[in-house]
Amino acid sequence: MFPFLTFCISFSLLSAIQLNIESPMLLLERFYRNFGWIEVLVFSLFGSFLVFKMIDETKIAYWRRISWLIFGFFFFIQLILGLSGFDKFLMTGDLHLPIPAIIIGGAIFKLKISFMVILLIANIIISGPAWCSQLCYFGAFDNWAASKNKYSKFTIKNIWAYKHVILLIFVLGTILLRFFDVSIDTAIIFGSVFGTIGLLILLILSLQKGKMIHCVAYCPIGTIVSYLKFINPIRMYIDQSCTNCMKCTTSCNYIALEKENIERKVIGVTCTYCGDCLATCKSNSIKYKAFGIKSENVRYIYLTITVSLYVVFLAVARI
Repeated sequence: MFPFLTFCISFSLLSAIQLNIESPMLLLERFYRNFGWIEVLVFSLFGSFLVFKMIDETKIAYWRRISWLIFGFFFFIQLILGLSGFDKFLMTGDLHLPIPAIIIGGAIFKLKISFMVILLIANIIISGPAWCSQLCYFGAFDNWAASKNKYSKFTIKNIWAYKHVILLIFVLGTILLRFFDVSIDTAIIFGSVFGTIGLLILLILSLQKGKMIHCVAYCPIGTIVSYLKFINPIRMYIDQSCTNCMKCTTSCNYIALEKENIERKVIGVTCTYCGDCLATCKSNSIKYKAFGIKSENVRYIYLTITVSLYVVFLAVARI
């Protein structure tokens, strides 16, 4: 049922894009008229396939990592081709640095709400924290790096201190750039430095420590999503059947299932509802909830929503 529902939702959303937006958004349509419908069909089938695979709790982590990497590569390959002179690979509009933090940095610097800000907020309303578990082109590679050491028990004490300090530095820095009326080129340099530091954190710390250090502790968007995700009614929780075996702690790349979380039966705020932990919980104590609906069905609904959005993002994954 849910794979078919994912197909229907994905097909409907992509069809609306194909039919209603005058400037072709789908890649094939940019090269061959009406070939966008082939892309609509293929991507919708792909979304259905992903849900079919990810319904199995033991396969969530694998297929999430693979599908997210596909999204990341799809985005950056098109960006490289577009910047190399193949304009059809670039979406119409203002080019921005492919760094997640620039979504809010650009809005502050320009004092203008961009399309990406609206997209981020809409995504949080619809799917909670799914931006940080399936839809961010940068996070895909942080997740890959962390997964290379998947049994890591590394943690960050006082993680919220790091998150808040970095967010504060980034926001105040952007305000100062605006206040002193620096040129856009200078602002781009500062943004590039911030992004380069994030990339180094990803390649060094995330890879070494086996946790998504960039997304969890460094990225301002990750911090904002951790707060705003509660706009969405879906939650994850630990019920009283938990045996405190602590096996789930090594499966969470987001440092949301630490010893103190398990003992208090409270999942950390950095949780993105990705579901990677479900397979390691033999007592089936980690669950989804919303509106009193059966936990298993909430998970299927959330998976359907997330993958459907993923399919749409993948189809229009260009700057």
